[in-house]
Amino acid sequence: MGNVKETIESGKAVLGIEFGSTRIKAVLIDEKHTPIAGGSHEWENRYENGVWTYSLDDIWGGLTDCYASLKADVKEKYGVTLKRLGAIGFSAMMHGYMVFDKDGQLLVPFRTWRNSITEEASDELTSLFNYNIPQRWSIAHLYQAMLNNEEHLPRIDYMTTLEGFIHWKLTGKRVIGVGEASGMFPIDTAAKNYNANMVGRFDSLIEERNAQGDKAQLPWRLMDIMPKVLLAGDEAGVLTAEGAALLDKDGDLEAGIPMCPPEGDAGTGMTATNAVAVRTGNVSAGTSVFAMIVMEKELSKVYPQIDLVTTPDGALVGMVHCNNCTSDINAWVNLFREFGEMYGLTFDMNDLFTKLYSVALKGDPDCGGMISYNYFSGEPVTGFDAGAPLFVRDAESKFTLANTMRMHLYSALAALKSGMDLMLKEEGVQVDQLFGHGGYFKTKGVGQRIAAAAMNAPVSVMETAGEGGAWGIAVLAAFLAKKKDGQSLGEFLNEEIFAGNKGVKMDPMEEDVEGFEKFMEKYMKNLPAEKAAVEAL
Repeated sequence: MGNVKETIESGKAVLGIEFGSTRIKAVLIDEKHTPIAGGSHEWENRYENGVWTYSLDDIWGGLTDCYASLKADVKEKYGVTLKRLGAIGFSAMMHGYMVFDKDGQLLVPFRTWRNSITEEASDELTSLFNYNIPQRWSIAHLYQAMLNNEEHLPRIDYMTTLEGFIHWKLTGKRVIGVGEASGMFPIDTAAKNYNANMVGRFDSLIEERNAQGDKAQLPWRLMDIMPKVLLAGDEAGVLTAEGAALLDKDGDLEAGIPMCPPEGDAGTGMTATNAVAVRTGNVSAGTSVFAMIVMEKELSKVYPQIDLVTTPDGALVGMVHCNNCTSDINAWVNLFREFGEMYGLTFDMNDLFTKLYSVALKGDPDCGGMISYNYFSGEPVTGFDAGAPLFVRDAESKFTLANTMRMHLYSALAALKSGMDLMLKEEGVQVDQLFGHGGYFKTKGVGQRIAAAAMNAPVSVMETAGEGGAWGIAVLAAFLAKKKDGQSLGEFLNEEIFAGNKGVKMDPMEEDVEGFEKFMEKYMKNLPAEKAAVEAL
């Protein structure tokens, strides 16, 4: 404890904060990059006027509460008031649309990654660029606003994402990490910057629009409003006095702290699992789920199911991102909790989740012939703009608790698997090992085993898996503060973070792989039933 206290008092501890879908999480790490304190704030997105959003009050209130809980944790554990830090990093859910005028005022409510309202723009830009532009991407939202002729367009001075916004307000710098930038607009991985050819094509769309004359003129070109792209380890500004006051309401936090480039949850997930090298990958599974592999070469063609993004240091990554993962599992666990409470039972929810996850391994490899769709929201990977959770079985299905839980664990990864199969089976992308992190992997050996079956590849989980992206962005902040001359991110991770820690590896079991394939046959065959449910409800 003494050493930790000294680390904190001397300002050598490093802070990472990540805005997840349901929780804002802070992790403070010491000089050995071990978590020494934490804080959190629960929050939920709102569905308002046809848009999934978080308000500015949600964002700032959540951030300050999260930081306050971290600060209280430090005080309780070590008797120290947090004042100085070695570095700070911010991360958040990738993608989305936040646009501001010249006075820094938000022009329209924040449009998050969860929205499926940009199909027309997504299709047109994918065709124009010959490059997959998912509906979630910032550029799809911007172009959809252009197609809709939205009134705010001429007043745009800056477009960014959630963590880019936080970073801007705390440092005054309009910058973004390359991994997050790759979810805003296509990246030229050789230049480590926005693809200049595609920027030119988009600017031509602006010129064509302005030439129509019946629409308000747009006084900007794309690069006028985009954040500057930075690589992991690049200087990204320091915490200003105004920024310190925004973060710490007590006024104890000192200004001048270096801040690393703000990154998306994909980049922090790669960092947290040491999956930035070629032929490595990771699966991040929580409210949403995504998997990515650092590729040796580009894909042979455009797949709408596969995003092309980058590592925090700019290497090409194939990613499949799905909107839905554990929300339906959580709903069923709460149903079982309610049943128990009817009999006067009380539960530790962590224990209940552990027991219900564990019983799934006793189920049949094909879930007894049952399938479910966990679509709380739309799922573009399988072609859904909206969702409706659906459970399907027939009279011959083996309807047991174990099969039911196994089915929900399969369902959480099923849409992901349908996209990943395109990379692994159709394109022959090679992966030596996948690393799992996020809530889906918290119960030892369960989510890991299911994920190995889904991907038919070894899956490793590290002790840090539960810390997830907040620890990942703290590590990226530590890289900024401590990297040696010429040291790459991969070298830093191997030498300073994961030396001697390869995690617990689990190979796929043949019967699980075969069972998941049988489940997928039914899952894909019965997608029309899910579509009918969406239309009927």
